[in-house]
Amino acid sequence: MLRTQMCGELREADAGKKVTLCGWVQTARAHGSVVFLDLRDRSGIIQAVLIKKSKGFEEAKTIASEACVRVTGEVVKRKVGTENTDLPTGTIEVFCSDFDVLNSCPPLPFMLNDASVNEDVRLKYRYLDLRSERMQKNLYLRGKIMKVIRDFFYSAGFTEFETPLLAKSTPEGARDYIVPSRVHPGKFYALPQSPQLFKQLLMVSGMDRYFQIARCLRDEDLRADRQPEFTQLDVEMSFVEQEDIFSNVEQLMKHLFKEVLQKDLKTPFRRISYQDAMKQYQSDKPDLRKETGEEHAFAWIVDFPLFEYSEEEKRYVAAHHPFCMPSDVSLLEKEPLKVKAKTYDLVLNGTELLSGSIRIHNPEIQKKVFKVLGIEEKEAEEKFGFLLHALSHGAPPHGGYAIGLDRFIQIVIGEGADSIRDVIAFPKNKAAQDIMLDAPAVVDARQLKEVFVKVELPKKEEKKKK
Repeated sequence: MLRTQMCGELREADAGKKVTLCGWVQTARAHGSVVFLDLRDRSGIIQAVLIKKSKGFEEAKTIASEACVRVTGEVVKRKVGTENTDLPTGTIEVFCSDFDVLNSCPPLPFMLNDASVNEDVRLKYRYLDLRSERMQKNLYLRGKIMKVIRDFFYSAGFTEFETPLLAKSTPEGARDYIVPSRVHPGKFYALPQSPQLFKQLLMVSGMDRYFQIARCLRDEDLRADRQPEFTQLDVEMSFVEQEDIFSNVEQLMKHLFKEVLQKDLKTPFRRISYQDAMKQYQSDKPDLRKETGEEHAFAWIVDFPLFEYSEEEKRYVAAHHPFCMPSDVSLLEKEPLKVKAKTYDLVLNGTELLSGSIRIHNPEIQKKVFKVLGIEEKEAEEKFGFLLHALSHGAPPHGGYAIGLDRFIQIVIGEGADSIRDVIAFPKNKAAQDIMLDAPAVVDARQLKEVFVKVELPKKEEKKKK
């Protein structure tokens, strides 16, 4: 190792110890024959002191902020009156005998902890923005939340499964991102909007308790709480009813808030029917904080309609997705808009945090739902034949949910995260672009030829290109 320990680990008890530290120069102050460096790594900051006799003193005098360096020296107590009470290491410093520049740094495009910097500038230099105290705090908290989630599900008897990223395009959702196949000319994979079908197939396979921290992709317009690629906690269970799902989620939330925020959540959460929510709050995502007096107000929204009528498409569409179990199958054919679904959303502070349902496990019921949606038998077989066949082979009753983790983490962090981009390491901007990588980008003509794709730009784009 290039270092003996990390900057923020040192304390008064380490006085007299010889250490080697590596990190970034946060600030450098030269005062005649003495140079003071604030040296930072992910654990914290410590002051390093060099004098003329120190190796590398002349380099240290002119070192730039954010240069990567290594120092070796003795930990000493600071003189009385020179302590920094704002730092855990503020009563000590490292008196350096050696100073090495591991890598220099040019003038910065912005000050790392300046909150007023334009977001696109921060995203262009994301590798620098991620060094800021705010982003480090956000992403380490994200990592902690992921660990707590995994620990909870493993202790509850769940198994973590991975599902494919290259799948099949299906209707009734947002627009798919599609991937052309080189070995199957004219055919395309679709990147998953969620692992929905795969997790249902795992239940048919007898896996019983599934969870996954899954990457999902949707080609849709962006908002503050949307990204083209995002992360969700995906969960499915066999032989359960709605009450079992509610209990599992409430235990998870209680555990997360205790472990991460040291806060005790009151459970069970309040339940509001979709109809009552719309009547009382004019929203199916009511913010109940003023009403309850709680920075975190949870509520279950239940009894959603199974279908909605689309004036634009002149047909019925699924209110959630087409695999939700109807509460009353007898109404499907004659009065579909009266059919309620065994679906549920969990709302937190006016934001939809979770969506889920008890699934259709009977293939005949699934066919009836497809028919209401205008998906005739032939089309259903082409697009969902694998699911219908699987359900006909002893599929158990099952249900589950998905939680948008980026959104959840943003709410947990609060003021330190203005959008979900502030809790994702490398997000896209508001125009769905990665301006650090300059993506999406034009693909070489040879690559397009290999996958049998010809690009025809809209006229206005063609003019721009010329």
